[in-house]
Amino acid sequence: MKNRVKLNPFLRIFVLVAVLAVIAVIASIGLFYYIFGIPEPEGLSLASWPHVFTDNFSTWMESTDGNLTIEQIAIDRLDEYGLWVQVLDESGREVYSHNKPADYPTGYLASELAAFSTGAYENGYTVFVGSFEEDGQTWNYLIGFPYAIGKHMLYYNGQNVGRLSPVFRAAICFALGLILISVLAYGFWLTHHLAKITNGIADICGRSYSMLPEKGMFREIYRELNKMHDKIEISDKVQKDTERTRREWISNITHDLKTPLSPIKGYAELLSDGSVTDKETAQEYGKIILKNANHTQKLINDLKLTYQLESGAVPYHPQETKFVRFLREIVVDIVNDPVFCNRQVEFESNVEEITVCVDAGLLRRAVGNIIINALVHNPPETKVTVLVNSQREGKVSLIVRDNGTGMGEEQQSQLFNRYYRGTNTQEKPEGSGLGLAIARQIVLLHGGDVSVKSKQNEGSEFVISLSV
Repeated sequence: MKNRVKLNPFLRIFVLVAVLAVIAVIASIGLFYYIFGIPEPEGLSLASWPHVFTDNFSTWMESTDGNLTIEQIAIDRLDEYGLWVQVLDESGREVYSHNKPADYPTGYLASELAAFSTGAYENGYTVFVGSFEEDGQTWNYLIGFPYAIGKHMLYYNGQNVGRLSPVFRAAICFALGLILISVLAYGFWLTHHLAKITNGIADICGRSYSMLPEKGMFREIYRELNKMHDKIEISDKVQKDTERTRREWISNITHDLKTPLSPIKGYAELLSDGSVTDKETAQEYGKIILKNANHTQKLINDLKLTYQLESGAVPYHPQETKFVRFLREIVVDIVNDPVFCNRQVEFESNVEEITVCVDAGLLRRAVGNIIINALVHNPPETKVTVLVNSQREGKVSLIVRDNGTGMGEEQQSQLFNRYYRGTNTQEKPEGSGLGLAIARQIVLLHGGDVSVKSKQNEGSEFVISLSV
């Protein structure tokens, strides 16, 4: 659903047809009752109701010895519906009336009675004529309805209509056949596209998908399938690259663990067999063993820390820290390290002091890793500058800049990957390859960001941004 919810084509067609059908039915019913319906006390009835009522009115009439009587239920119905009745004998003279308006006569000619069969709405009533016959006598009666009801008769050639009957039957059969063929054709067409979609999904799962043309009613589905294929291809490539890099990294870290273990084992064997009797030699061997043991411990600690940071299990205790003093102490500690005592490391700050809430132990590890990375992977004459910049309000930036060998774009994109290990490790081949990955995870834990800009043979610049 982009973010918008979309109906699939089948449901869209069904909803459209259903809505049109409902509208057509409602419109037809409304139009039918609008034309052929009239209101009466019990509700809306067809305009044919007065004619039916007039024909059935004779059931409430009876003759006894030539005297006509009308049942009370008929009178009640006339009063209930607001109707009137006038009963005439065979000569057309009135013998009974109920609720008859004063402007209607008491007698009618035969032609006048015949005129009522097609007569329209007059004087507020439409008049219908019925007849009652019993004991050899006939009575005509008029009933007036307060509705404007049209009376029209349709004449047609019965012989020709009879001839058209087979044509209508053939036309109906043809229409039904056409509908059936259309439904079957649509079913085959729909099945074909559904098969394409099903096969496309199966091909994506089997990694053998071919791009479908994004056209027709199913273009949105084809477009999403193509997008899915592209994303899966990218994901597969990333997974393969990550797996390859992970294997290489595991191979490297395994080799790095074996490197310090070999001298530890060798010198320990020399000490254990009693062949070393010189105290100074034994102490020298012990220092070598201790150095390699410390390095092995560092590798293991790096592995532990990176997975703790990734899983959020590392202890995090931020405190208010004087940032400039904190960074100056880190630089001083690195410069005083015998390994880097002859390297050029400078510290600068455009602010006298600034307070930042950080976990000093973790951030010291991150900043130290970045500075040491700049020293380890560059020639001895490389100058490293550590700069504190607080120009942006609410932000402080730590910049570690060097004028060393620099990096290419591919190397920069992989630099903070915990499975990535750079190629320029001649100065310190025993590194774990986790330093920059750990640095980035620590900075992110502080809610900050770390980035790198570098050009080949022009140096590199790492920027850590933190909130004040």
